[in-house]
Amino acid sequence: IGNTVLHILVLQPNKTFACHMYSLILSYDKNKEGPGSLELTPNNEGLTPFKLAGVEGNTVMFQYLMQKRKQNLWSFGPLTTVLYDITEIDSWAEDQSFLELIVSTKKREARQILDLTPVKELVSLKWNMYGRPYFCFLALFYILYMVCFTMCCVYRPLKPRTGNRTSSRDNTVYVQKMLQESYVAYEDELRLVGELITVIGAVVILVLEIPDILRVGAAKYFGQTILGGPFHIIVITYACMILVTMVMRLTSTTGEVVPMSFALVLGWCNVMYFARGFQMLGPFTIMIQKMIFGDLMRFCWLMAVVILGFASAFYIIFQTENPENLGQFYNYPMSLFTTFELFLTIIDGPANYDVDLPFMYSVVYFAFAIIATLLMLNLLIAMMGDTHWRVAHEQDELWRAQVVATTVMLERKLPRCLWPRSGMCGREFGLGDRWYLRIEDRVDPNKHKMMRYTEAFKAQHRDNYDKGSEKLESNGDTLCKKDLSALSLSRSTSRTSSHRGWEILRRNT
Repeated sequence: IGNTVLHILVLQPNKTFACHMYSLILSYDKNKEGPGSLELTPNNEGLTPFKLAGVEGNTVMFQYLMQKRKQNLWSFGPLTTVLYDITEIDSWAEDQSFLELIVSTKKREARQILDLTPVKELVSLKWNMYGRPYFCFLALFYILYMVCFTMCCVYRPLKPRTGNRTSSRDNTVYVQKMLQESYVAYEDELRLVGELITVIGAVVILVLEIPDILRVGAAKYFGQTILGGPFHIIVITYACMILVTMVMRLTSTTGEVVPMSFALVLGWCNVMYFARGFQMLGPFTIMIQKMIFGDLMRFCWLMAVVILGFASAFYIIFQTENPENLGQFYNYPMSLFTTFELFLTIIDGPANYDVDLPFMYSVVYFAFAIIATLLMLNLLIAMMGDTHWRVAHEQDELWRAQVVATTVMLERKLPRCLWPRSGMCGREFGLGDRWYLRIEDRVDPNKHKMMRYTEAFKAQHRDNYDKGSEKLESNGDTLCKKDLSALSLSRSTSRTSSHRGWEILRRNT
């Protein structure tokens, strides 16, 4: 019951009341330390009160709980060394990481916790010491891997075509070699080494990605843009296309260019994932993901309807015409592709003015130009501009969340010998087996003195303001006008009195 009440208090809107009641309930806890403590007992979702405060974005409760956990090591003048307990914050030995919970939640308030002590210092320590070097090395290794795969595709085994053409539009001059003919010369052996590296890399990608999908769940794993959800879809699809190409090569099946071309596009597009390691480029990956899976996906439904309608109309109009003079609409698939190019203004309206054009072509093309070019493309630009404006206001916050997600991902993937645990063990200071992060805080005495003066003046101003308001309310409108005119005409009054007078004037008005 006590643990349930603690979780309920974390969700209370009245933060001050919740903090006091939280301390009151813990004062009756018999097991204040150890696994039996109410603070360390998780709920049905596996969240302790501390983790629940982070997931819900309750910054007041989070700071309150951190103040309870900190230990002042020493103080000398304005310098103070504090030990913060990071047992539940650090993701090193946690199955359900606190940092991963924050960046995966949909509440924006939760990401504000990443800018609070000691979370900000812990993430900065992990990223600067281990995360950034490993991530840059991984990016370089992936680019070299993609260069190797691209060279294997460019120099794939081909031979001249020997068969006759079946159509005047047939332009094929090379065909794919059989398996027995593909690995004969020395150049083929070099390509074989690159192909083996490509296949091994695809298998490693699947081995690293599939356990995370099973642990987190497909919807959450692919749906979070900060966690790189769309990029996970891209890299898994790329690995599958590599394996399909390998099977087609081993079975001498024609048509390997289809999965190979898809793999090339997806593999090189996945390079954008590594832009999150740089503050200048990281927010742009978020913008691209939100535009593609938000604005563009909704716009594609409207675009598909317009293209289908007008492509059908163009095909019917040119169905009776000679395709040698007007070949852009000679069959229905070609009509769809030509209409798509017209929609994006890639080409101009296809027309051969040496022959007579159908009258309906001018009418339909006029309507298509108005609807597609002037209306729908400008609508897409406006939607993307709105998304860019929204993301631009959160770019620093989103980049910090990207850094946290990348750090947690690297910490889970790399061996323990390459990523030691951050912080200091409490046994060095007689604080048990819990881990702490030492942070030096500099306190400016002048700043605190000025804050005390400010609070004193604020209290005096509130008292004078209340007295003036009561006096005005008791004496009526006539006295109010006299006092206000006196306040406005008097040049001997102080800035505080003038400010108070204007506040009285605003309130009574």
